[in-house]
Amino acid sequence: MGAKDDMTRKLNEAFAPRHLEVIDESQLHEGHRGHRHGGETHFRINIVSQAFESKSRVERHRMINALLSDEFAGRLHALAIKAQAPSEIDSSN
Repeated sequence: MGAKDDMTRKLNEAFAPRHLEVIDESQLHEGHRGHRHGGETHFRINIVSQAFESKSRVERHRMINALLSDEFAGRLHALAIKAQAPSEIDSSN
């Protein structure tokens, strides 16, 4: 199982998201610091979960970073996060 699959599983189990995208953007960082041959170093996460209701952006990022600490100890170098509560999505329509 690759990093993307591991992160997807952990995020689904921890946050039961309404929406989740885990995107490997490693190819965009080829030649940059932290990039490794074979990728799986730079990811973008878009997640909508009730778990983020009444949490600040910083708190949401900390929750996700803590959950993925093993990935950061391994191959993961960079993570871009967009974490929203369902009420933020519903109110934008």
